Amino acid sequence: MPSSSAFPVAAKISELESIVGRLSPVQKMLLGTDGSVTSLLEVVTGSQIEIETLVQRTVPADEGVADELKIEPKDEVNYRVVKLKRADTGETLIYAVSHTPLKRLDLSFKDDLTRADIPIGVILKKHQIESRRDITRTEFSKADREMAGVFKIFQQELMLSRNYRIFRHGEPLIAIKESFPYNSFQDEKRVLVQTPSRIHLTLTDLTGQSGRVDGGVGIALDEPNILLEAKSGEELVVSGDSSDRARAAAQAVRDAFGLGGAEITVRGGYRMHVGLGGGTQLGIAAGKALCELYGLGATPREIARIVSRGGTSGIGTAAFESGGFIIDGGHTFGPGREKADFRPSSASRGIRPPPVIARHDFPRDWKILLAVPDIQKGAHGQMEVDIFKDYCPVPLADVHELCYQILVRMVPSLVEEDLDEFGSAVNRVQELGFKRVEVMLQHPLVHRLMAEMREAGAACAGLSSFGPTVYAITDAQEREIEAAALDVMEEVGGEVLITRSRNEGARVRAA
Repeated sequence: MPSSSAFPVAAKISELESIVGRLSPVQKMLLGTDGSVTSLLEVVTGSQIEIETLVQRTVPADEGVADELKIEPKDEVNYRVVKLKRADTGETLIYAVSHTPLKRLDLSFKDDLTRADIPIGVILKKHQIESRRDITRTEFSKADREMAGVFKIFQQELMLSRNYRIFRHGEPLIAIKESFPYNSFQDEKRVLVQTPSRIHLTLTDLTGQSGRVDGGVGIALDEPNILLEAKSGEELVVSGDSSDRARAAAQAVRDAFGLGGAEITVRGGYRMHVGLGGGTQLGIAAGKALCELYGLGATPREIARIVSRGGTSGIGTAAFESGGFIIDGGHTFGPGREKADFRPSSASRGIRPPPVIARHDFPRDWKILLAVPDIQKGAHGQMEVDIFKDYCPVPLADVHELCYQILVRMVPSLVEEDLDEFGSAVNRVQELGFKRVEVMLQHPLVHRLMAEMREAGAACAGLSSFGPTVYAITDAQEREIEAAALDVMEEVGGEVLITRSRNEGARVRAA
């Protein structure tokens, strides 16, 4: 039956499209149909549609549900969560949540609704119930951990949804919300890249006396991360957070390999210049997405060199490539070699990322807390270049002890999962070499963060890169450590994220 709702479906879908990007005809039909979604899916997929019930229980209606269904708060409703899946492949197509007031159900209808995996449209047809569907809302959101698991997509991917009510005899019989990923039911190829982030524990040798320079130690993180989406296009168009940086990287890769255009959208990200390596992750992700669109298997290391990342530290590139706990070997140093002076990555254009000399999975039950205060961003640009000039070379004795702390204490304790010994080594590293310089130049609040997070129970606390992010590692008491960090940052503001290592690199998915 045609809908009598005053909700302007076509206009709202058009408005949604202007925000999230082009919608395919099938997506528009799924958002706007007043008929059976199950039947529509069977036509589109050529497969029978099955229902898998995830939740089925009787609950009291809260005020929102009561208002939507025109019942009293606390009236009993059937709360049902289901997945609509292809019978031939098992792929989840739709996630649906429904509320149905029990007092409006015939006994046989109630039995079908509460006992079997039957689509609601089929139940209505079986019982020859004349009804109408009124769409009340269409919207988008970002996939949380649950939705990412249901659809096997990345967290932060866009989700499309619609809310509608099924009416019978002028009263709402069922209220339903149906959701599906933006990258489902598309009619053009898309590539999605989800990056890790990283903490940078230290640079190893900024003396150059061994004929090598730089070297680094770091850990890839599961969160925060960057999510980037790309599709083919005539021109190179980039939108979203830090779009200028992503555009520059994509253009460099496009020119290097002679590729075509693309529409690239940064769907999710995190703050730049806070010590978490966002610039490297975004640059490689933009280049990787473009290469994947055109079937070019360029490696992260190849892309990093093109987009001028990894010229000092190779931790960001290795985090994108393989994740885990990483040690890189730096660059050759001296006249006619890779580097002849001390420079950060941003000023080391055209230099290859250094080799990874050690990589190991980081224990998943060691939690990593990131405290990011709302203070001046870490050194970058010309300021970072000047710091390298002013404070390098560092004392050779510091480099000798750094090598001891890393190879004799840090690595063995990581392999044996001895957190106390690992933490002691990390704490000592804050007082050595170029890391000592980075810590020395921080706002006093950063020093307080490190001290208070250790005092609250962290095995270690350190400055990631040039900060201002402070990381702490623990296997317990994470809430106490979080509270201590928030207390230190109370006057300036900031956030604390509890995360884990990612023991794999960036994730790439074609849709």
